[in-house]
Amino acid sequence: MAHFAFDMPLDDLKTCRFPQTKEPDFDTFWEEVCEDSAAQPLDPQSRPIDYPVPGLVVEEISYAAFDGGRIAGWYLAPSGGGPHPSLAFFHGYSGKRGEVASYLLWALQGFACLAIDVRGQNGQSTDLAEYPGGRAAGWLTSGILDPRKYYFTRAYTDAVRAIDYLWTRPEVDRDRIGATGCSQGGGLSLAVCSLDRRPKLCMAGVPGFCHIGRTLEITRAAPWNELTDFFRSHPEDVDTALRTLSYVELNNLTERITCPSLVSVGLLDELCVPSSVFSAYNGIPVETKHLDIVPYTGHDAGLSTELQIAWARKYLMPPCA
Repeated sequence: MAHFAFDMPLDDLKTCRFPQTKEPDFDTFWEEVCEDSAAQPLDPQSRPIDYPVPGLVVEEISYAAFDGGRIAGWYLAPSGGGPHPSLAFFHGYSGKRGEVASYLLWALQGFACLAIDVRGQNGQSTDLAEYPGGRAAGWLTSGILDPRKYYFTRAYTDAVRAIDYLWTRPEVDRDRIGATGCSQGGGLSLAVCSLDRRPKLCMAGVPGFCHIGRTLEITRAAPWNELTDFFRSHPEDVDTALRTLSYVELNNLTERITCPSLVSVGLLDELCVPSSVFSAYNGIPVETKHLDIVPYTGHDAGLSTELQIAWARKYLMPPCA
């Protein structure tokens, strides 16, 4: 059967593994960032929501963002009983967590759900961190000349702190936590499961940040134009910026993943380009993984709900559930 792709032929994609761009201090860098995050008080807060579905606890929550600000989110869980398996949800670039109803499918199956707004984007999370220098429109170039102060270093760490938040909930089963999202959210899911061994399932739809160099080679789609705009205005800083990006590039991180992993890719995706996704996926060292390859489809090739349900119930639900 023929498959059309604007990137590489499918047979080449299946074996694609781009060279890593790790700096010598890559592992030490992330160890220190995660240690600094663990040392920062989480300060979890919550407010109950009167929601018209019986049998559920619904709360508006927040916790301290890494290096400044607060992360806001929804928390849903079955009332009573437990401990419950849980899922952390991450949204796409410039988006927000959406409505409580978006997570009822999961909560009514018995999952505790945490859905957060990424710092400073279109939701309620604030970003009070300092970013040296200027930036192009959007967030991709905020702090890009310093990996420790880069926006996505902090966003990745905020996502790990979402797992910290779930650990504060006594009704959550600490051994049955998963991470999921699409696009930026898929990238954050892979990042969390790369940086933290507590998640036991990763479900990442059309993930971003998989291989930034390859992405910039073959697409000019937004938001990647934020990077090219910055490079055009600051040619003297390109090498420094690319070094910073290497710390968040998932092709350098996914070899750390230890949990079952479900990933999707659209063969016509000009935003999260197929070869970048295949390369990061092929670096995941676990046996229990699956790449859902969607032909004739672009960036809307997210994970099907039925496939996610099957994986979440298999790998997070207790055997008797």
